[in-house]
Amino acid sequence: MKVLLIEDEDDIRRVARLSLSRVGGMEVVDAASGVEGVHRAEEESPDAILLDVMMPGLDGPSTLAALRSNPRTASIPVVFLTAKAMPEEKTRLMDLGARGVLTKPFDPVTLPAQLRAALEGR
Repeated sequence: MKVLLIEDEDDIRRVARLSLSRVGGMEVVDAASGVEGVHRAEEESPDAILLDVMMPGLDGPSTLAALRSNPRTASIPVVFLTAKAMPEEKTRLMDLGARGVLTKPFDPVTLPAQLRAALEGR
């Protein structure tokens, strides 16, 4: 499975990339901003996108809207990654069309399984 990781914080992006690739056996491409992520999604055609919610410039919800407006990326499943774990925030993100919402800080050992579960609707 190829995953596009869109996260603006270098350290979090590095840990998540290692977790998904080494623990999860996934092919990971990444982007440091929403704008870059939209371009990478079109170039790479990933199977799924793990998308940070709070980023400068194009935030997660705006990035999702841009992905959905492009026929080449509209159907790629998106799972949000957020530090805001409040139930109403999760509901709001799911209502935008996300397949799931994972919280930060995350456990690098379980992140791949959590991503797969979210993509499968569990």
